[in-house]
Amino acid sequence: MQRRRFLGLTAAGAATAALAPALTACGSDGGSGSKTLRVVAADYGDKAANSSQKYWDALARAFEEKNKGVKVEATVLSWTEVDKKVADMVAAGKAPDVAQIGAYADFAAAGKLYSADQLLMIPTQADILPSIARAGEVGRVQYGLPFVSSTRMLFYNKSLFAKAGIAKAPESWDELLAAAKKLQTAGVKIPYGLPLGPEEAPAETLLWMLSGGSSGYTDHDGQYTINSDDNIATFNWLRDELVGKGLTGSGEPGRTNRQDVFDAFCSGQVGMLNGHPTLMRQAEAKGVKYGLAPLPGKSGKAKATMGVADWIMAFKAGGNREEIGRFLDFVYSTKNVLTFTGQYDLLPVTSSASEKMHADSGKEQLKPFLEQLDNAVFYPVDKTSWAKVSKALKEKIGSVVTKGGDPASVLGEIQREAEATEVAGTAK
Repeated sequence: MQRRRFLGLTAAGAATAALAPALTACGSDGGSGSKTLRVVAADYGDKAANSSQKYWDALARAFEEKNKGVKVEATVLSWTEVDKKVADMVAAGKAPDVAQIGAYADFAAAGKLYSADQLLMIPTQADILPSIARAGEVGRVQYGLPFVSSTRMLFYNKSLFAKAGIAKAPESWDELLAAAKKLQTAGVKIPYGLPLGPEEAPAETLLWMLSGGSSGYTDHDGQYTINSDDNIATFNWLRDELVGKGLTGSGEPGRTNRQDVFDAFCSGQVGMLNGHPTLMRQAEAKGVKYGLAPLPGKSGKAKATMGVADWIMAFKAGGNREEIGRFLDFVYSTKNVLTFTGQYDLLPVTSSASEKMHADSGKEQLKPFLEQLDNAVFYPVDKTSWAKVSKALKEKIGSVVTKGGDPASVLGEIQREAEATEVAGTAK
């Protein structure tokens, strides 16, 4: 895997050169009074056979059959390039009508996006899960429309647990520490997988913040709380109790990427780690018997887990608000939502699709993740400062758990940088 986005999914390479013509203009009149909507989306597949291009092409044709006079041209690009491609298109004055990418806040702050209530019918907007819809708001107005979502749980290797004499999944830090020590004694190479490397450091960081009892990166008023007392205490514990005692393996957590740990888990070398639904399929493919459990917390099960979402946004540049609205209402139909999420083991973002998935006996494995969604905590993606904060976390957070690492100093530095970036953005 080349890169992770919020959902931590693989990004298949797209045939960019062949698709280039679709990236040259905004939504336009396709002739004879017809309108053409340009859609740019990310690829969730890991090979040509399961490329998301097939989904968007089928969706476009189905929409066109019901909406004569409106054409949809969908371009699917890998996660390694789609965000930059869309940003470049916007900068060149050639924004697509619809983009399905990782972040929306900069475009919303610049006044380039339609709001949700300008696009969606009331039943469609009301169907989006409230906890995720709120994560799409800037200044209490929703501009980011969640496309798919996921949550995280503790994965553990049942065979290694049995070998180490561990009867059940840990629910508290004390139990997690005791289990990790037993795994170490049993010869497990990596008792607990701690990926604080640049691939997805912000995710592992947030998971540990939540397990330590904090509200995460921000408080309920949206103010950054990166260097809160709870967060500092959490990383002191990680440094001293897990990493310092050799319970995270021989590698440096700050240089360990999530897929490295996933691969090690699937080869039977990791006892426990935090993971998302995609890991289930990877582990099953390698014959690993695994269990799932809620995040262990400081003194019992954590009250919340991390939720992640990727986003759809609609640009004003082409002036096709009515047609975009009709298309997005179609995108969010229960059937279409379930078709996409079912293909990639993701969670739906609408109540109607969530209820159907919950009632589907074939989706038992996803239900534990689905049941956590209402109380999940998301990245503060509504902040234009988040991109810079995320970059700082990727560069610096790994150092806090090394020998001599100083969580208070590093978290304080990231906090100051976050606040300064936020103030600078507000002053523009």
